Amino acid sequence: MPEPATRQVMAFDFGTRRIGVAFGQQLLGTARPLTMLPARDGKPEWERIEALIKEWQPNLLVVGLPLNMDGTENDMCARARKFGKRLHGRFHLPVDMVDERLTSFEAKGEVMASRGHQDFGRNGIDDLAAVLILETWFNQQATG
Repeated sequence: MPEPATRQVMAFDFGTRRIGVAFGQQLLGTARPLTMLPARDGKPEWERIEALIKEWQPNLLVVGLPLNMDGTENDMCARARKFGKRLHGRFHLPVDMVDERLTSFEAKGEVMASRGHQDFGRNGIDDLAAVLILETWFNQQATG
C-alpha cells in the first residue's frame, strides 16, 4: 500500500435511495464530489461503483457511519457497515468507517448558501455529504 500521505481515497455517503461519492488525495487533504448513484433499498448498482473504482483507482474506501447524536448506533449504521463490508469483499480494498453525524445537515446548508432552495430536489446533497465525510476522515488522520 502507498505511504499514507499519498493515498487516494474514495468516500461514500450511504443511503437507501442514493449513495453520494467523493474522491480525494490524503497528501492535499482535499476532496471533490464525483457523483450520486441510485440505490434500491440501499442496494447500489455495483457495476457503476466498479467503474468508478477502476477510473479513479483509490487505495482506500471510506464509508460514512450515521451515528445518533449521542454516539449510539441505529439501523442505518448496520446497513452502512454492511455496505462497507460488501465494498471490501467485492473490491479487496481497505474500508474505514467515519462518523458522519452532521455531514448531510452541513451539506444542505452549503447547497442552500451557494445555489438556493430550488436545487435540492434535482441535485440532492449526497455527493457533498461524501466530500464532508472524506474531509472528516482526512482531519482525523492528520490529528490522530
